[in-house]
Amino acid sequence: MSALQKQATRGQDSQVLPKVPVPPLKQTLDTYLKCVQHLVKEEQFKKTKTIVEKFGAPGGIGEILQKKLLERKDKKANWVYDYWLEDMYLNNRLALPVNSNPAMVFPKQAFRDHKDALRFAARLICGVLEYKALIDARKLPLDFARGQLAGTPLCMEQYYRLFTSYRYPGLKTDTLKVDLNAASSAPEHVIVACKNQFFLLDVVANNKQLNEAEIFLQLEKIMKMSENAEERLPPFGILTSDGRTEWAQAREALIKDQANRDSLALIESCICVVCLDEPCGTPPSDTNRALMLLHGGGRERNGANRWYDKSMQFVVGTDGVCGVVCEHSPFEGIVMVQCSEFLMKRITGSPSRTVQPSSTRALPPPRRLLWKCNSHVQALLEASGDRLQRLVNNLDMDVFTFETYGKEFIKKQKMSPDAFIQISLQLAFYKCRGRLVSTYESASLRRFQEGRVDNIRSATAEALAFVRSMADERATFTVSHLSHFLPDNQLPEQWPPVNETGVSSQLEDSEKMKRLKDAVKAQTDYTIAAITGMAIDNHLLGLLKLSKQLNMEKPEMFCDETYLASNHFTLSTSQVPTTVEMFCCYGPVVPNGYGACYNPQPHHIVFSVASFWENTETSSAVFVKALNEGLLEIRDLCNRSAAAATKPPESSPAAGQPRKSGK
Repeated sequence: MSALQKQATRGQDSQVLPKVPVPPLKQTLDTYLKCVQHLVKEEQFKKTKTIVEKFGAPGGIGEILQKKLLERKDKKANWVYDYWLEDMYLNNRLALPVNSNPAMVFPKQAFRDHKDALRFAARLICGVLEYKALIDARKLPLDFARGQLAGTPLCMEQYYRLFTSYRYPGLKTDTLKVDLNAASSAPEHVIVACKNQFFLLDVVANNKQLNEAEIFLQLEKIMKMSENAEERLPPFGILTSDGRTEWAQAREALIKDQANRDSLALIESCICVVCLDEPCGTPPSDTNRALMLLHGGGRERNGANRWYDKSMQFVVGTDGVCGVVCEHSPFEGIVMVQCSEFLMKRITGSPSRTVQPSSTRALPPPRRLLWKCNSHVQALLEASGDRLQRLVNNLDMDVFTFETYGKEFIKKQKMSPDAFIQISLQLAFYKCRGRLVSTYESASLRRFQEGRVDNIRSATAEALAFVRSMADERATFTVSHLSHFLPDNQLPEQWPPVNETGVSSQLEDSEKMKRLKDAVKAQTDYTIAAITGMAIDNHLLGLLKLSKQLNMEKPEMFCDETYLASNHFTLSTSQVPTTVEMFCCYGPVVPNGYGACYNPQPHHIVFSVASFWENTETSSAVFVKALNEGLLEIRDLCNRSAAAATKPPESSPAAGQPRKSGK
């Protein structure tokens, strides 16, 4: 272990870590131009270049803002954190389900009956309490970077927000509250949702934490209480699925009544929400399980059996559909993964047994949360339900496991699996739309104090050169297509030579392979820049936010159509690897876009691809088909190049017909 690692392990706070740097202004502006040049028309790019040069000119507005940003860096632990949090999450007015909250889908559970499901839920809650105790005692093992620049200690700050955060809706901007004194404050409780009703489950009684058997008994009582139709209240959870402004307005109406204020206070201060779901009535495919986690299937199914503002919301369906839905503003996917893996290993690791209390002690019964409803609130519930239903009907999700190869094959090609998969996503998009678009891939900044993420812009010029060589420069028609238009099946002389599969092969494999390696290198270089704090998106955001704070007129660069287009992420991607069988999913971030999450395993890759039905330009099934095709084509290219490189010289074609090797 290095001295730095030892130091980091001793002091598990972010003080040992460096601050996020502010990149040099010229470097960011040059990189920005390089990122957008091949994605916009030539005329537009010329205009953009002039605007950017003016912004970055000596003594210009860029330099003034850069100086202020450097001053801000000196004063704060992390100069970009607040700006980024507001821009990425809190100012966003879209509904949390699908648009913001990601889900982790656990392996399908084979429950024989509802008691089995409750045993699973009880064990899960015990696991949560155990994990929270490790966090509170600062005893979680320190994370170190993997992949590029492996071995650096990482900031652990996000873990401390897993069970202590709550996102309050606001009319213009939300508020993220983190209760860092939660370890020592009021008695701890979990909120259990069952049949759209909410129940308080105290996990401590007489200063002693409930054990698994006791939690199971309490869950049984909750299930029984939820079946009492006379006491059933309207489905208030559905309000949290609405747009943030609409929910903020509804919350204002709710808090006029003391009963509602009390119920909200209990939910807002809970450790987590556990949703005991009804069977969803659809085959439990990966895709259907992902949908059920992301939006609950709407108000007719489990869509109101949720509370989306809470950071950790565990779903346990009696039909075995289980997972966790996260409010994304307090932490990144990796923290959700680590917690989920801890829980799954704990649940599967301990022997399944019929839970019997060792000694029965009298426990206060769980309490149903009470709500007061009037005709105005009833109308709000109806409207929220309608809007959730539209969101449910609009989400086009396709979870696809590519089984031909995984990261082992990619590593044998001496390429980064993440970069390789990113290039494959670019190829898939190009196959669908004949162009590349602004792409977002999250890059962790946890090497720095309070680090969150920056963006890896994967649609590089090198990626475009490669995907063109694979897709563009093949004949659009196969031989069989052409035969309809040509006399006696004759091909015109100028037509490129066609191989056995009926596809023209204009570029040699060696050239395609060179372009693939260039694209992977460009992607890897950008990744390293991003994780070391040298990407452009946070920097540009910081300059823009500062100009607003200083009451300046918005700099022309940030009003330019190129800048606006460059921040419209038609392809929003993220690698979320797991060591346990599970996968992550989320929705697109723009109406005409795709959300593409991937989980590379040694011999397969799980992709969750999401788009919106309402947009006719997108189709998750078409994208998945193109992705599958592209991954196979890249493998074939690698295999042909490897074979060509190892071919002995004597087997080369006859003299006069030189052949390029794949080296």
